[in-house]
Amino acid sequence: MMANLVTSLCCVVLAAVVVAYAQRRSQLVARNQYERRGSDVTMQCGSLESDASVSWKVNGTDIEAQHQLNGPKLILTQVDLDHNGLYSCFQNPHGERRDTIFLHIGIPPQEPKVTCRSNTYPKGFYCSWHLTHPTYIPSSFEVDVQHNQHSLYVQKDAVHKNRCHVQFPEVFSSSPYKVNVTAVNALGKASSTLSFEESSIVKPDPPERVTASPIRLNPRRLEVSWHSPATWPDIDTFPLKYFLRYRPLIHDRWQHVELLDSTSHTITDAYAGKEYIIQIAAKDTEIGTWSDWSVAVHATPWIEDPLPITTTTEVDFPNETKTSPIPSSKAPQKAEPPVGRAARAVTFFSPLLLGMMLLFMW
Repeated sequence: MMANLVTSLCCVVLAAVVVAYAQRRSQLVARNQYERRGSDVTMQCGSLESDASVSWKVNGTDIEAQHQLNGPKLILTQVDLDHNGLYSCFQNPHGERRDTIFLHIGIPPQEPKVTCRSNTYPKGFYCSWHLTHPTYIPSSFEVDVQHNQHSLYVQKDAVHKNRCHVQFPEVFSSSPYKVNVTAVNALGKASSTLSFEESSIVKPDPPERVTASPIRLNPRRLEVSWHSPATWPDIDTFPLKYFLRYRPLIHDRWQHVELLDSTSHTITDAYAGKEYIIQIAAKDTEIGTWSDWSVAVHATPWIEDPLPITTTTEVDFPNETKTSPIPSSKAPQKAEPPVGRAARAVTFFSPLLLGMMLLFMW
């Protein structure tokens, strides 16, 4: 009898301890509180009575004096992002911590912007979305796709957080698709709806592995080739057409060529010796819009190799006599002809003879 009584008392005491520990534990674990930016915020220190005396800290620092204290309540006015933080309250006079609150300041989401595109036609399409303004707190998205009054299966993208994939339930459908995306966070929600027909969202990815090469002995030609985008699932049943543009780097104006069901083209009017930039876009032959441009490639038409520069050297031939333009210092000097000397003598004595003739005439 006594043993049963002791056992019962132990169980009661243990239960009380467990309840007290659970209550204390719930007060020590930080709880989240979300509030709208610009509003006045009240934080309650646990379950303390209105006449309790408490003090507060934020991120381990005493609360600034301008905030209001009303018993166990802390009142913050016109909160902004700098009010985010970990708030703790302590009961006086022993300073025992009674509660911890993680305050998050943000705004409700606005209507998300939604776009849809099929780059895998006729397999399916994907939709993506984003918020035009930040909310500063976590937001999630709910997506619903309707066709012929039926909800379609929506598969979330494994890489892109704000993207989903949907299979076409049928091909060549004239019934519109309706996509609704709802943004949700702790402060509110907002929705956007996008309606479209199947043919309007078909847009292939750009062509891949574009190459451009010069053609030997053709200084004005470039051979361009490419592959259809790997994401396009059935190129035979749903062929693509292509749009090629090219220009020399020294010009800003593009030249264009549209090609049907071909993955190569020869440019025949390139400027000789000028580097070219080349890009290609793709489109379904019947519906949809053009893809973005492919990655640009550069190429220069064939340039003839210049002839090698040769250096000429003097060669001595046995039957040829070479003369030097500068006479050797050891070579004998040629004698002056006599006539030259007589002429110089006449020139020297002519004034003297003239004087003598004038003297005899007098």
